Amino acid sequence: MASCTNSQKNLKGCTCTYEPCSRKGNCCECVAYHRRNGEIPGCFFPEEAERTYNRSIDYFVKYHKSLG
Repeated sequence: MASCTNSQKNLKGCTCTYEPCSRKGNCCECVAYHRRNGEIPGCFFPEEAERTYNRSIDYFVKYHKSLG
């Protein structure tokens, strides 16, 4: 994995709760990883939705529609 010069700064705003994640603080790697898997990174979800670890686009859309 490529190093990220902003990793320490990025970690301050990282909302991912998946502890063994090797991409924390490396937003470019995180976005690329989730994009390859047809998913959305956890930082795009509110805390209660992020904790489900469901990163699917379908869940993202349904969750935000449910907010009205």
